[in-house]
Amino acid sequence: MTRHICGVKAKLRKITVTLDERVARWARMEAARKETSVSRLLGGILRERMLEKDGYEGAMRRALSHKPFLKTDGQYPSRESTYVRAHLR
Repeated sequence: MTRHICGVKAKLRKITVTLDERVARWARMEAARKETSVSRLLGGILRERMLEKDGYEGAMRRALSHKPFLKTDGQYPSRESTYVRAHLR
């Protein structure tokens, strides 16, 4: 099945989802509140989750690709050497 969504041609795939009765009842009620179908409700929820995860993973890759800002020999500095606390003792 092909549909035009926001001016873009998108190929939609049908899948079967098995839900326990309590979850299915909630999904039907939530879809009715939003005046949509359960299929579109679940598609929207999954799309949001996908975008969140992709966004988080992309941010993580970018953060980890940066070079460290501390120059060390591979050892982390001790807490004591990081925070001078001699005056507190």
